[in-house]
Amino acid sequence: MSNGKPPQQQNAQKPQKPQTAITPTRADNYPEWYLEVIKAADLAENSAVKGCMVIKPWGYALWENIQRVLDGMFKNTGHVNAYFPLFIPLSFLEKEAAHVEGFAKECAVVTHHRLEARNGKLVPVGELEEPLVVRPTSETIIGESFSKWVKSYRDLPLLINQWANVVRWEMRTRLFLRTTEFLWQEGHTAHATAEEAVEETMKMLGVYAEFAEQYMAIPVIQGEKTAGERFPGAVSTYCIEAMMQDRKALQAGTSHFLGQNFAKASGIEFQNEKGELVHAWTTSWGVSTRLVGAMIMTHADDDGMVIPPKLAQSHVVIIPVIQKDEVRQQVLDSCNALKKELQAQTFAGGPIRVHIDARDLGKGGGNKKWEWVKKGAPIRVELGPKDIEKGTLLVARRDQPSNDKSFPARAEFVSGIAATLQQIQDNLYDRALAFRKEHTRTIDTKDEFYAYFEAPKTKNPNDPTPIHAGFALTHFNGDPKLEAKIKDDLGVTVRCIPLGGGEPGTCPFTGEPSKQRVVWAKAY
Repeated sequence: MSNGKPPQQQNAQKPQKPQTAITPTRADNYPEWYLEVIKAADLAENSAVKGCMVIKPWGYALWENIQRVLDGMFKNTGHVNAYFPLFIPLSFLEKEAAHVEGFAKECAVVTHHRLEARNGKLVPVGELEEPLVVRPTSETIIGESFSKWVKSYRDLPLLINQWANVVRWEMRTRLFLRTTEFLWQEGHTAHATAEEAVEETMKMLGVYAEFAEQYMAIPVIQGEKTAGERFPGAVSTYCIEAMMQDRKALQAGTSHFLGQNFAKASGIEFQNEKGELVHAWTTSWGVSTRLVGAMIMTHADDDGMVIPPKLAQSHVVIIPVIQKDEVRQQVLDSCNALKKELQAQTFAGGPIRVHIDARDLGKGGGNKKWEWVKKGAPIRVELGPKDIEKGTLLVARRDQPSNDKSFPARAEFVSGIAATLQQIQDNLYDRALAFRKEHTRTIDTKDEFYAYFEAPKTKNPNDPTPIHAGFALTHFNGDPKLEAKIKDDLGVTVRCIPLGGGEPGTCPFTGEPSKQRVVWAKAY
């Protein structure tokens, strides 16, 4: 029905959708947005091997910085690095029944040791006497070594970490979050008493929480997993859980108290102070390249990646603005001088990391600007002849809208760079924490719980994450069958039982007593 105005005027009155560097946006299609951010930021790509990924330099730099910080934290708590075989004899896994059952469907198995050419094709031949499992996790192979290293209580505690790759044969993969092969670290320790092992388990959970919050700028909830979510073969599993921008939960790290289960399976025995031969108490704990996915889904926006400064490959990217060839050297010299001035400053225990993007991509810096916006560099500086003349800089922060900019005096910017980076780091954390608080609800009835997690039939165009509800805090009687039914009904699980306890109450699903509230959510 016409309103009597020309079509041009009718169209002009319609609100224009803001242009973004990433399409689709979070509101349009969150899963596709996630993949497009990875592509636009040049973090990773799918490989020729189905389910595996190629981590590109900008993405691998994130993992290197994660490694660097965590490795220091592990060593500060007394751990040392070692390396163990990629291949695990099948009989090793069979020693721990619950463990092998938990991983059996995900194992890649090597059955032959050579190839022969037959009729123009390569055919596996030379069947192995015992199949070898490609490492899904290393409890059993490391346990075999521990059984040789540990003989006396004087050999304990044994605190080992390894940086490695693992293979879990996933049917549905997604870059960084769930791939057939991924990178991780796995800590494995042996102790003389259960109390020491439990203390280790909780200590390393605290290390992960500190790293997530202080370096990744991601607020997490520390808690214990229910029996249904526990690591196969563990006595207790503890985790840190984070909320992503689609309100799903992401398990960002786990720490397991293994009791004596794996020690008995692997024969890790020692003579205690009384001269008795007893089994050790062991732990294991790990995080993986999934942490890169966590940062994307926590901080990225519709213009691309947003990297917390403490983990960025480059804190500051300087873009020379060269309109005429005759000013090229002047601008480049000024950029190099600025780089040296910034590198003389420190942030997070090291010098400011600076990159000058001196590539010739044509006149001006527009193409470079958007490339670094999409890559998520914390601070972008543009410097041209007019800026040199004025003694100012064009500065843009990635935690602010992409077209926002300021023009501080050069000396002021340099002297305040560490404070600015810390402001960005804190802002990212505060924003994520506020988002989690906004989308966490305390619930006391079954009907409200089910209504909360049932997806709406239509999307709200003003809400960037309309599909998933968020975190729900309810009392729970701990029944695994009830948890399994709720998972079948809603796709929701208990993400953790928060540490620190809580007020007792009544389970809204059964009317039975409950010790404390638990955190429910849909999860990756």
